[in-house]
Amino acid sequence: MKIDVHAHFVDPAYLDALQSQVGLQPEETSDGKTLWRHDGFTVAWSRPDMFDIDERLRTMDRMGIDIRVLSLSTPNVYQWKGDAQLQIARQMNDTLAKICSAHPDRFIGLASLPLANVEASIAELDRCMDTLGMKGAAIGSSIDGVALTRPEFEPLWAHLDARRIPVFEHPMFPKNTEDLQEFELPLRVGLIYETTLVASRLIYAGIFERYPNFAYIMAHTGGALLMLLERLDNGYRLFPDCRKYITRLPSEYAKHLFYDTTAFDKQALMMAIEKVGVSQLMFGTDDPFIGADTAHVDCLALSDAQKAEIFGGTAARVFGLAPR
Repeated sequence: MKIDVHAHFVDPAYLDALQSQVGLQPEETSDGKTLWRHDGFTVAWSRPDMFDIDERLRTMDRMGIDIRVLSLSTPNVYQWKGDAQLQIARQMNDTLAKICSAHPDRFIGLASLPLANVEASIAELDRCMDTLGMKGAAIGSSIDGVALTRPEFEPLWAHLDARRIPVFEHPMFPKNTEDLQEFELPLRVGLIYETTLVASRLIYAGIFERYPNFAYIMAHTGGALLMLLERLDNGYRLFPDCRKYITRLPSEYAKHLFYDTTAFDKQALMMAIEKVGVSQLMFGTDDPFIGADTAHVDCLALSDAQKAEIFGGTAARVFGLAPR
């Protein structure tokens, strides 16, 4: 069974709201894309085929992908303020739930949370899990620039841990992109920086020491985290601030986190396996934005059993799916 843990749903109403309510400006491209842009870079984009669920199912069939785990991509709901953030989160969760309920054998959903209000987020998370049938939550690398290690988020981590709810981390844009406006650097580099930063912060802040019972899955194979583990470990050895909240080396916590395969690069994926083991990798494609198939995992020098774990065995356990 092949389960794609990094895939997104693209909703026209959401994109319209980014334009009318958040102020992003649409720009058409010659190859049929619509880019929603702000301050010189692309915040979101789409093609008409992204809205066609039947075509997306046909694509899954062609690629041999059984299930996709769908979430709302960047910028999620964090650009809205106050009650509007809760409203757009509920709207998008209801939309996603309808897609999943129409195709329960092919799609599972991850909840978007109005994290400007942690109490409302916990209530919405429970609604999504208990009423809408979702299997986890999609949480950004920061909430409009606010770090997830701040004390107000502690009840959320405790709730996720108590209910053992899987979290898929997807990076947001860095808060300040004034010096990254050319070449789509916020998308190409900024997102990787954000994933690396949030993982480092959560490890050093002791989130995974205090709350070890929920799965935390990082997009883009953890950004640059795995390349930096020795630097993080050296920080623990050298500086009191880096061991204030944890009792083990940061690399030890990293071995218990999960990483999708959307680095795509063979050498990067083999390095990840060397660092944390096959058991911590999950197949991902970043569909429909990248359109990857299974080749980036098929090419790895692993046994069939190891590939089966990456393709779906681990994800089935984490998301509580019956094997096929």
